[in-house]
Amino acid sequence: MSEQRPTTWSSNYFFLLASIGSTVGLSNIWKFTYLAGENGGGVFVLLYLLSLVVMGVPILGAEFLIGRRGGKSTVGSLKVLVARDGLSPKWTWFGWVAMIGVFLILSFYSVIAGWTLDYTVTAIAGLLNNLDASGAAAFYQQLLEDPLRMMVGQGVFVLATAWIVALGIQDGLERSINWMMPALFALLVALVIYAMFTGEFLQAVRFMFAPDFSHFSPNTALAAFGQAFFSLGIGVGVMLTYGAYMPQETRILRSAAVISFSDGLASILAGLAIFPIVFQYGLSPGEGPGLIFMTLPIAFAEMPGGGFVGALFFLLLFVAALTSSISLLESIVAHLEANTRFSRARIATVSGVLLFVVGLGTVFSFNIWKDFTPLAVGPLEGRTVFELLDYFGSNLLMPLGGILMAVIAGWLLPRTVAAEELLQPGKFELDLWLFLIRFIAPAAVAMIFISNLGW
Repeated sequence: MSEQRPTTWSSNYFFLLASIGSTVGLSNIWKFTYLAGENGGGVFVLLYLLSLVVMGVPILGAEFLIGRRGGKSTVGSLKVLVARDGLSPKWTWFGWVAMIGVFLILSFYSVIAGWTLDYTVTAIAGLLNNLDASGAAAFYQQLLEDPLRMMVGQGVFVLATAWIVALGIQDGLERSINWMMPALFALLVALVIYAMFTGEFLQAVRFMFAPDFSHFSPNTALAAFGQAFFSLGIGVGVMLTYGAYMPQETRILRSAAVISFSDGLASILAGLAIFPIVFQYGLSPGEGPGLIFMTLPIAFAEMPGGGFVGALFFLLLFVAALTSSISLLESIVAHLEANTRFSRARIATVSGVLLFVVGLGTVFSFNIWKDFTPLAVGPLEGRTVFELLDYFGSNLLMPLGGILMAVIAGWLLPRTVAAEELLQPGKFELDLWLFLIRFIAPAAVAMIFISNLGW
């Protein structure tokens, strides 16, 4: 079957809301805060914001351009570009690889997101109250060692994601995003206001916005640019699919800038909500990945009303994860719906079941398979199933996909196509975007890609 042009967003408002929901996820709240803490705060934040401008906006614009030009899923849009604009038919293979990459990423993302649901429920039940450092670490370890408990959180998250996507663009994505995104930012702002009155807010502001350049290093720069790239979720065709639903009058570069700004704003708000609490209770901002699940529960246990604040915080994480996961699954379902005779509901259901099954590899990697390391080649040696999925999806496919998106939009499509899809921007604006997408953005992503290889 050939693909038909998909249903479009009802308005530019819903397109922006859904795209912001796709980019704002666990990475903005969980990963940004611990990376900023590990890399000296202000310098990392400055480099992160710079990378959103010189790398994020150009590549995000490239994905939207390709999506609107093709008007279909990742594979379908590339087929259109092959027929209309002279691309080699081999480029369609990239679409298939990107779709597989999205599936792998979503399979382990759902497991981590399930932890946020588990912590939300346990916080409401008061089980996080009165935890000290050893108690918080033990609680986290108990979760990891209980596959059934992890499977419950994973299963509920996958079910919610598949149900929303099964309802379609208007009835599913738009209706859910219409309340989830305002709720997410409202929760973030509420936590920031709470931190202003109960935490070391001024110390957190200085930590985040007064750069100490003694912390600058190539590794800090790579961490900041890598965080910007991964938090936007570019490179695997998710935003390309959303671009295919884009209203024709939407200005791509302006939208890319708004979405990147919103993504950065969510990360900054997360830092302003978390670091005041960290400093108030004498905790270290450089705790690493355990900052959210092992360190913050200690602070929640000590603060007045900490049980409620903790539940609110982990609910925020769950909502953020859900807004991203529906965009990941949508990019898969959109292609299968257009190229099979099955209904969207059936495709979403089967996809959800497969995601759950494949995700069990990640669940078991923390307990019954924690010593199972199937590959013994170079940087793959010693990695669990979860670590292999993360390595292939996040470290290889996403950066490589970002470079290829830049090559297609910047080098292979004629300048006239770029001008047409970008709605005839001024010469300076077009030249600047072409310079960034041809040289600066792919060079930045290439450095991330090389550093992630680990050979």
